[in-house]
Amino acid sequence: MLIIKRHNTDPYFNLATEEYVLKNFEENSFMLWRNEPSIIVGKHQNTLAEINVAYVKENNIPVVRRLSGGGAVFHDLGNLNFTFIQTGNQESLIDFRKYTDPILEVLQKIGINARFEGRNDLTIDGRKFSGNAEHIWKNKVLHHGTLLFSAHMPNLADALNADPLKFQDKAVKSVRSRVTNISDHLNVPMDVIQFATLIEEHIVDKYPEARKIELSQDDHDKINELVRNKYITWDWNFGYSPNYNFRKIVRTELSGTIEFDLDVHNGIINQVKIFGDYFSKFDTDEIESALSGVTHNVQSIHKALEPFDIGNYFSGLTLKELIDGMF
Repeated sequence: MLIIKRHNTDPYFNLATEEYVLKNFEENSFMLWRNEPSIIVGKHQNTLAEINVAYVKENNIPVVRRLSGGGAVFHDLGNLNFTFIQTGNQESLIDFRKYTDPILEVLQKIGINARFEGRNDLTIDGRKFSGNAEHIWKNKVLHHGTLLFSAHMPNLADALNADPLKFQDKAVKSVRSRVTNISDHLNVPMDVIQFATLIEEHIVDKYPEARKIELSQDDHDKINELVRNKYITWDWNFGYSPNYNFRKIVRTELSGTIEFDLDVHNGIINQVKIFGDYFSKFDTDEIESALSGVTHNVQSIHKALEPFDIGNYFSGLTLKELIDGMF
């Protein structure tokens, strides 16, 4: 087994690294890695329905889609991630217990009574500290999991505090759980790097054939190419979302009530209807027509509506307020 040393904390690079190793390395591998503050959404999720758009925008938080299913998670440098990539028989590739057992063994060594619960969670005293997901590619499995060690919990809650009433879709919804940090249960204090070292040492003991390697410059170049072509793109992180209907009501003192109903297919606005008790000089059908065929992101909508004097269509409303109403 390869233990691939990871130093980069860029979420786009780190998610691309998983796919690159899965599809280009023949040997089984294990990796530990961390991300700067970011939101990682499951492959089958509607990204906009999982995130607090205003918080994400205000704090410039990257949002990245991963290869595996499951729910959205918030990462920061107090969250440690682990990845196993192994080859096997198709019927035995999915095995959440196999790949979480090493983590439980480490925690038991340091006196923490952690358990595997439900479908894919690790808990301490009934509170979740690790969610896990898997992705099958040919005869290989990519298993990865989060380990909340010293994550900033208010940020986690704020970033994922999406409004469930805005969307109607068939996407996989995240299930929010009561969570805890591993560091809160330690008998002897340590930081996340020391904890990562304990896990790595345990993997070395558990797999005597394991050897540590670094990614080469050629590996880095190819991973960065994958980032540019996929992991940093709107098409992958937002446009890949299932079809959905979006509804939001905006109220301001000057404009009154405005309701936005969007029908979105493959990230593209198929149709938008605008209702409300607002006043206008011109017919807002022109705004609805201008938005048909536009991607459901701020930049594209801004470009489509910039030629219009919004005050003539929605008295008392600015272009920014109008755009905010569609997210």
